[in-house]
Order: sequence, then C-alpha cells, then structure tokens
Amino acid sequence: MKKHVIGSLLVLSIVLFLHLSSTSHASSTSNLYEVKGGDTLPKIAKQFSTSTYELKITNGLQSNTLLEGQKLIVPVIHEVSPGETLQQIAKEFHSTEEIIQHVNRLPSKQLRPGQMLTIKSKPLNMEGQHIVMTREEFQDWLLNQKFTREIHLIQQHHTWRPSYKHFHGNNYFQILNSMQQHHMKTMGWSNIAQNITTFPDGKIALSRPINIAPEGTIGPKANENGIAIEHVGNFDLGHDVMTQEQRDTIIFVTALLSLKFSLEPSIDTITYHHWWHYKTKERVLDNAKDNEVKSCPGTNFFGGNSTTHAKNNFYPLVEKKMEELRDLFHRNQ
Repeated sequence: MKKHVIGSLLVLSIVLFLHLSSTSHASSTSNLYEVKGGDTLPKIAKQFSTSTYELKITNGLQSNTLLEGQKLIVPVIHEVSPGETLQQIAKEFHSTEEIIQHVNRLPSKQLRPGQMLTIKSKPLNMEGQHIVMTREEFQDWLLNQKFTREIHLIQQHHTWRPSYKHFHGNNYFQILNSMQQHHMKTMGWSNIAQNITTFPDGKIALSRPINIAPEGTIGPKANENGIAIEHVGNFDLGHDVMTQEQRDTIIFVTALLSLKFSLEPSIDTITYHHWWHYKTKERVLDNAKDNEVKSCPGTNFFGGNSTTHAKNNFYPLVEKKMEELRDLFHRNQ
C-alpha cells in the first residue's frame, strides 16, 4: 500500500514538473506568450496557472479582447543558473526582488544553482481604463501590442488646463478622470478624447484605447488615422516651462510610435493642433489667422507651434531618438 502511494506521488510530481516546464517555455527563456487564434484570457490564465485579472494588470489590457500575434507577459518557472542573482532575474523578467521573494517564500535574497523559482512580473499602475507607466514600461507595452487600426498621424496637443499648477506629483488618475468627465459631459464625446497623456514628471498614461480613433476639436480628418497625445501643461509663451523629464518623454513617445507605425517625421506624419482650422477642421498649416486656429500645443512648444519650429526643433530630436531605439525595436518585433 505504501509503495502504491509513493509511486502515485512520484508520478504526480513528474506530471506537475512537466506541466510547469512546458508552460514556462523550456524553463524561462522568456516570459512572453504570443497569442494564437482561438486564445482567450481565461484559457491563457488557466494554461499558466494565473488569473485573468493578473494578466490584465501585468499587461495593461484595457479589455478582454486579444489579437493574434499580440504578446502577453505570463508567469514562468525559472531555474537559477550559477552566479545568477535575484536582482538580475527581476530585471530580466520585468519583476521585482520583493515580488519574487514573496511568491517563492524566500527567507533571503540568497539563491542556489538549480533552484526553481516561480516568476511573476510587476503589475502596472491601472485604474479603470487608465494606465500610468514609465518610459520603459510604455516601450515594453507598445512592443507587445497588435493594432487593428491604420495609424498615419501622431497629434501633439497641450492641455492648457490642467496646467502644471494642477499636477501634485502623483495625482495622475485624478487629472485623467477629470478630463474624461469634462470630455464626456461637457463636450459630448464618447470617452476621454486622447489616447496618450504625458505628465510633468515624465510619466505616460494610456486612456482611450489606441485601436479607437481619438475625438476632439482637431476634427475627424486628423482623428480617423491618428493618435492623440495630450501633454499636461500650458506651453504658450509666458506660462509653464516644460520640465526636462516631460520633454524627454514627448520625444521618446513620438519616436517609439513613429517606429511602431513606420512613420518618418514630417508635417504629414507628426502634426500640431495649431495647423488645423478651428471651424472647418481642414489642415491650414501656417496659413490662418490667430482666431481661426488654436495655439495648441503651445506657442513655446519646443520653441514654437509653426511648421518651421517643428521642422527645425522637434522633428530632428525625434529622428535622433528613433535611431537610438531602432535596433532594440526591431529585435523585439
């Protein structure tokens, strides 16, 4: 009887080990899973012994919809290599030392070769549809996404209000929810107008899903194949002076989106709200009176809001950043 029990436990252990090894893709070469036809969140969650909720907050999923070819960060089983540290493992798998210690009930940070660790990645900062990310988190998120909508235009806007005086260092969701309420209740739009928002501290927020065209006063021609980016601040002359952190983020986000959608910076791919007629919604570039256009993204946005300012001041910075990111981007596609 005892031999039978021991034998059954041995078989069960082998089966469990093989299941964990197969779901971790050969014990941890990557914690990315590529979505296949017929996959659903519950199905993937079951396969990797996790929950749909954890998949959503780890991957910044704004709905349960998945697209074939999309990549998801999933839990994996990792075998510790000689000399490998907890810090190295956490960095490789987008996790933290604290999360790995907690999940594996490790009494210390000391590891031994051959030790098997369950690795769960760090959840993103989400509230409803809004996701607040660092530049590195946004880069990973964008690289893993598939989109159903053609994107030909990246719009640059400033909020005017809220401005810098309304940002208190961590009130991202308060600002985003306030803008969403204003856009829906006052402006009559279906959701918050912009897809992406940048903040004075350099953080990035996703709100309106990128697969849904933006709304707003720039008009339907610019929105149909566009992505709207709102930069929190009033960048008209004499008002907010853009922080270096936000400046770097604006360049970074625009460069990364340009790479993702195969766009080369020009007036036809990266546009300012100022170049579109307030009433007719037609593109007028620099050929309009002040009362026919908005100053957005600001008369001091990277030196000014004209096409000349964009060509001389903004596009070269985006192009330089694209070159820095190009190899990394293509390696991960």
